[in-house]
Amino acid sequence: MKVGICDKCDATHTGDHCPQCYTEKPDKHQCRKQTPVFSGFMRYFPLAMAEVARCSQIANEQHNPGTPMHWDRSKSGDELDALARHLIDAGTMDDDGIRHSAKVAWRAMANLQKELEADRDW
Repeated sequence: MKVGICDKCDATHTGDHCPQCYTEKPDKHQCRKQTPVFSGFMRYFPLAMAEVARCSQIANEQHNPGTPMHWDRSKSGDELDALARHLIDAGTMDDDGIRHSAKVAWRAMANLQKELEADRDW
């Protein structure tokens, strides 16, 4: 199976077609239009997104007090193990007042982000 990066939009794909726009030579702008970020994600999960953002904010203050919000990747390397630890306590609140489920979602997004970045030809 051929795995590659779309020449136009950098989407990871298998075969000769971009999964975001279903063409061999997709246009980068068309690819973005074919990815329903708002209607296919944000609109589905507005409360969950807000809770994960709150999780980010509290974690930033805990791990990087007094600094602008940022993801300090040097302090975040075991996404799947941390996700699993929080999954054990899903449905309950952690000591810092954040739901374990929000931390599961944050770790899942962090892991997916790193996987997608690793697949890109930067």
